[in-house]
Amino acid sequence: MSDRRQQTLDAAIAVLGTRGLRALTHRAVDAQASLPEGSTSNGYRTRDALVGAVLDRLVEIETQVWQRLVDERAAPPASPEEFAQLIAAMVHQLTGAARHLTLARHAVFHEAAFQPELQGKIRAARDRLAAWGIPWVARLGSTDPRTDYLSMLALVDGLVAIQLACPDPDFDPTPAIRTMLAGITAH
Repeated sequence: MSDRRQQTLDAAIAVLGTRGLRALTHRAVDAQASLPEGSTSNGYRTRDALVGAVLDRLVEIETQVWQRLVDERAAPPASPEEFAQLIAAMVHQLTGAARHLTLARHAVFHEAAFQPELQGKIRAARDRLAAWGIPWVARLGSTDPRTDYLSMLALVDGLVAIQLACPDPDFDPTPAIRTMLAGITAH
């Protein structure tokens, strides 16, 4: 990806993550990226094309984050508690330092409800993440790792959505994650 395209898409993510889906216009992205007016529309003729490219960039960023997570760990989480702590830290990251990325992703997910092309991209990205997560859940003793992994993702998405919509300074996702893991490992 060229530096200019990355600059444009990162600016679009910033617009989505700080001002919401309604604010995403070619002009707003140009201003956010400090580019001449018309630059974004030259690269992405339609809003749909821009949203699709933003999704690709978000997947690229999140894949890098997951890859770092995998690379930093010498081995998968050895216990349900270690896994719970890891997932809780990720939830805090998604609702804290990476809040604008998460809000941008949620805005694109909302748009995907109306665009089958985006749905396919999201499905493919989810499947790539599952390649890392399913083996970790299996090592914890899950008898149905794919289903349990997808359930864990649903829990994480719910925890993240609630914290984004109604921030709680005392937010601790760990108990809910522990409860989910207790059910997964009880088999």
